[in-house]
Amino acid sequence: MHKVEAYPSVLNNSASRGGRSPIRPPTVERMAHSITLYGKPGCHLCEDAREIIARVAGELGVPWEERDITASAADLEKYGEMIPVTLVDGVQHDFWRVDEARLRAALG
Repeated sequence: MHKVEAYPSVLNNSASRGGRSPIRPPTVERMAHSITLYGKPGCHLCEDAREIIARVAGELGVPWEERDITASAADLEKYGEMIPVTLVDGVQHDFWRVDEARLRAALG
């Protein structure tokens, strides 16, 4: 059986390219992340979440914002029983507590 190599001239013939290394596919740049914290005044779990998010976001250079669910009926209905709720890139990531290692992994 004859073995066919994919792109043999590209992968195996560095001499034809002046001795340069094989052509590599383009890399995808890291996506710029963002964090949103949904909470409300007087929520002690929200204070804990805020501290962790501020520390992680600051260390990694990730922008973050905090939204008060009491300012929006829709947010209050959606997140009222789960605060604090953390979103990463607009997708719900955590609720009730922020797991710092898990947050770092999502942003890394």
